[in-house]
Amino acid sequence: MATDFRLKDQLPDITKRLVQTYNDLGTINHLGHCPLPNYDEVIAVLAELQEILYPGYRRREGLHESNVEFYVGELVDRLHDRLTQQIGRALRHEAGATTDCTENEDYEALGQAKTMLFLDRLPELRSTLATDVQAAFDGDPACKSTDEVIFCYPGLEAITIYRLAHLLYQLDIPFIPRMMSEWAHNRTGIDIHPGATIGEYFFIDHGTGVVVGETCEIGEHVKIYQGVTLGALSFPTDGEGNLVRGQKRHPTLEDRVVIYANATILGGATVLGHDAVIGSSVWITKSVDANTTVVLEKPQLRVRAEV
Repeated sequence: MATDFRLKDQLPDITKRLVQTYNDLGTINHLGHCPLPNYDEVIAVLAELQEILYPGYRRREGLHESNVEFYVGELVDRLHDRLTQQIGRALRHEAGATTDCTENEDYEALGQAKTMLFLDRLPELRSTLATDVQAAFDGDPACKSTDEVIFCYPGLEAITIYRLAHLLYQLDIPFIPRMMSEWAHNRTGIDIHPGATIGEYFFIDHGTGVVVGETCEIGEHVKIYQGVTLGALSFPTDGEGNLVRGQKRHPTLEDRVVIYANATILGGATVLGHDAVIGSSVWITKSVDANTTVVLEKPQLRVRAEV
C-alpha cells in the first residue's frame, strides 16, 4: 500500500499544537539552556561502579593482581569525570539555575567535591556488600556458592544499587540517587528508596514486588521475601491539604527480623523487635515485640456434603 502524501500535510499542524503544549504545560518539559543529568550517562556510571565493586564478574575477564590496579584506576578516573559532570548538573538544577548557565556558582567544582567524597567511600562499601553476599549464601539452601549470588541474584543487584544511591543521597545530591534506584526497580522488580537506612547482612530472597520506603530503618541480619511492603500507613497533610514531608513514615526493623512473602508492614511508629518473624500475607500497623512470631490465623475449613 502506497503512502498517501496528502495526509502528511497535517504534520506541521500536529507539530505546532505539540509545541504549544510545551508553553501551556511547562511542568513536563525542560527547555532551559542548562542540561539536566543525562539518563544514559547515569546508567553507564552504574555499570562501571558495579565493575569496580565486583571485578572479574562482569565485562573484563583475565584480571589478576598485576593488572587489576591499572584497570580499576582507569575506571575510577573515568567515573570521576562522568560523576563530576552529572552531579554538577543536578546541583545546578536543584539551585534553580535552569535557564541561565552564567551564574557565579561553580557547580562543576561542587560536583567534583561531592564526587571525591563518594569515591572515597567505595572501599568501605565493598566491605558492606561482602556481608550482603554472604547473607544470601547463608540464607538460601539452593545457593551453591557466593559466585552464584553475584552472577544471578536480583536481590543483590538491587541492594548494591541501593547502597550506591544511598551514599549519594547522604551527600544531598538530587535526582541521581532516584534515577539509579528506579532503574534497579525496573530491572529487578525491587523498589528500595535511597533514603532508607539498611544495616549489614541484608538479604532479599526472590525479591519481586519488594518495596522499602524512604524512612525505613533496617537493622543487621534481616531477611525479607518477595512481595513484602515496608510502607507508609498514611500521608499527613497541612492546613492547605499539602503533604507534610520530612517525617518518619515507614517502619523500623531491628536485627535478625524475618518477613515472609507478601506481608505488609506500615507506619513510621511501627517497630518490629529483634528476632521477630512475620508470616506470609500478614498486615501489620502496630509494633511487634522482640522474639515474637506473627502469622495469619488459619481459616476453618468447612466441607458440605451434597445430597
